Amino acid sequence: MHADLSRLTFRPDRRYSAVVAQQGRVQLDADANEQTAIQLHQGRTLAADLIGQHGGPSADAGFHITFKGGSRDLDDLIIEGGRYYVDGILCDATRSLPGVPVDDEETDGATAKEGEADAPEPAEPPATWTYWDQPDAYRDPERPGDRLPEQRPFLVCLKVWERSVTAAEDPALREVALGSAMPDTAARVKVVWQVLPLEGSALELENPEGANKDQVGKAFEAWARKASAPGSRLAARGERPEHADEDPCLVRPDARYRGPENQLYRVEIHDGGTAKEATFKWSRENGSVVFPVDELDGTWVELASLGGDDKLDLGVGDLVEFVDTAYTSRGEPLPLLRVEEVDLPGRRVRLSGEPEPGVGRRPELRPFLRRWDHLESARRPRKGAAARLKHGALKVEEGRWLPLEDGVEVYFAPDGAYRSGDHWLIPARTATGTVEWPVNAARTPLLQAPAGIQVHYAPLAWVTAEQAELDLRMVFGPLATPAPAADAQALAAEAAADAETRAGKGAEPEA
Repeated sequence: MHADLSRLTFRPDRRYSAVVAQQGRVQLDADANEQTAIQLHQGRTLAADLIGQHGGPSADAGFHITFKGGSRDLDDLIIEGGRYYVDGILCDATRSLPGVPVDDEETDGATAKEGEADAPEPAEPPATWTYWDQPDAYRDPERPGDRLPEQRPFLVCLKVWERSVTAAEDPALREVALGSAMPDTAARVKVVWQVLPLEGSALELENPEGANKDQVGKAFEAWARKASAPGSRLAARGERPEHADEDPCLVRPDARYRGPENQLYRVEIHDGGTAKEATFKWSRENGSVVFPVDELDGTWVELASLGGDDKLDLGVGDLVEFVDTAYTSRGEPLPLLRVEEVDLPGRRVRLSGEPEPGVGRRPELRPFLRRWDHLESARRPRKGAAARLKHGALKVEEGRWLPLEDGVEVYFAPDGAYRSGDHWLIPARTATGTVEWPVNAARTPLLQAPAGIQVHYAPLAWVTAEQAELDLRMVFGPLATPAPAADAQALAAEAAADAETRAGKGAEPEA
């Protein structure tokens, strides 16, 4: 998640069941976050063990799909409300009801003009979602790639993942009583669900038209397992730079990490694909330095704030990502832009190019700039060619250590398959002069799969022809059942106990 964190300490293989606070000790964000992660892991593991990979309650199973073909309009899907679990994660498709406005006849009469007809009653919102208006998918009818497949059959699946939300996207998270000069407090993690099509050819069925529910389910399970499996690995280390002796003695002379502050580095894949196609970006603040956008005018961007200090502000030469809610949910990277000019009085910056037409034009999607800390004018690495940028991001180079800054280096394992959004977190600490990363007995850094994004899938429907769908959902009933009636032996024992009690009361002497 893109949040201002010290580090993430939850490790399922350590089997911790709780975080225990100790008196007189410092309380850190990592401790509270690990307790939350432990509880989520336990709850979701239990749900997955009881429900299975996916399923919904029989009384309110959500995400029933109805295909709606149109001769003139674009094909569509009707997504019914209810609840569904995917790998223990709750997905709720229930559509929220609108609020009830105040019915004040006196106010209405005072504001209505003479001779003006009464305003029509607002239409009731639909109880279901559609493929085109589902809340977190942001499908665009103008983009052919977003449309439902024309070739039948195709599968409709549920894609589930989680992302962080800060006050830059949801201003309601900010406590206004703290004042505008104070930073925001806690961030949130949101479950994102998307109902998406998958072409039938991707499942590699022998007879797609005649496939039954079991065959489609097994083929999809194999596809989902492959699609969600990590395809790349990375290692990190702290290496003492060649010119460390020339630097001011702000850290220990033998330190490998030379930064003056503790940092949480984030290395994130920007463009996915093979090593020749993939790029990455990095941030020393876990990608949490963001600037809400008030207005966009060509290449000029007016911001709500330029940052609180020199560490968290924007400067000429910084690389930024123009982001909004739809951009984040779609997961399709766009070129990073460079800050060319800063207008401090006007809280404006001029970018090296105009943002893409589909991003940042709708204020309700909360556009903002996210700063990344690699620079286009990076100095030639110690053991290789000069860093080159592609779409504003660094090219992935496998099989060699790549320097970031202040002695922090990363290593991409050969033959990787990279996905946009995959990321690794690297805590760097001045107290030890190195980075925190798993090592073996010989102190050699270990290759690690990405920390995220973890994507989960479930099949919903198999669309075979016009107005024909095969429901692929699973359902489960409640565990509780009526208490069984007592057997004859239990009833006889209860009657004997009652008789003995009555006899004992009758034998008591009178007062």
